[in-house]
Amino acid sequence: MWSALHGRVSNRLARHFRAAPHRLQAHAPMVSFTFDDAPDSAAGKGASLLEAYGGRGTFYLAGSLIDQPGDHWQGLSNDAIVRLHRGGHEIACHTFSHLRAVDLDETAMAREIERNRTHFRAIDSSISLENFAYPYGLASVWRKPQLAKTFRSARGILPGVNRDVIDLQFLRASPLVDREIDTAGVDRYFDEATASGGWLIFYGHDVVDQPSPYGCSPALLRHALKAAETRNMPIVTVAEALRRIGA
Repeated sequence: MWSALHGRVSNRLARHFRAAPHRLQAHAPMVSFTFDDAPDSAAGKGASLLEAYGGRGTFYLAGSLIDQPGDHWQGLSNDAIVRLHRGGHEIACHTFSHLRAVDLDETAMAREIERNRTHFRAIDSSISLENFAYPYGLASVWRKPQLAKTFRSARGILPGVNRDVIDLQFLRASPLVDREIDTAGVDRYFDEATASGGWLIFYGHDVVDQPSPYGCSPALLRHALKAAETRNMPIVTVAEALRRIGA
């Protein structure tokens, strides 16, 4: 109980302490599709759908979960990671052991990041892990300044469009999760991004016909991709979005 409360309090504090503020100048809206942990279906069906619409995704991976069975999915393989990376998708960083940022002190966080970087460099030496996502979506107000020295950005799971002055170490991301959003909700986020000229980020996990509580169906992902296509909104990785906004 204390651990859950501690995580929520830290996450709320992190929302209001801007470690890396950046003014998002008026520009054409764009969307990023991100996948957390390591479901093989995200690297398979998810990536293939993105590619069919001319897009690429960002995959926030924890080395300890690679090729491992989980409660809801099989972890993706090293070969799948190489295919993603060489296909133009972005390989990005969780903590190696998938530990919450709020539970790590500075030394432990540094060790987790280095273990993850070492793991993925061994798979392909050109994988650099430029961006981070907080495991379980829980940011740490204490770790944000540390992460700001190490990563271009860190992504949470606070819904909404990134617009005006954003915190690069607490990027907003909305769920592309069947249990949390429907097609009308997806369209509302796209309409908000179009109206504001903002940067829309979606997050999810597995991509299967009967998804886990944390994943989406191919139909929902396909709807979101069509929504981007209809609005002529580019589908870009987090790294490419940051380049476009000058961050």
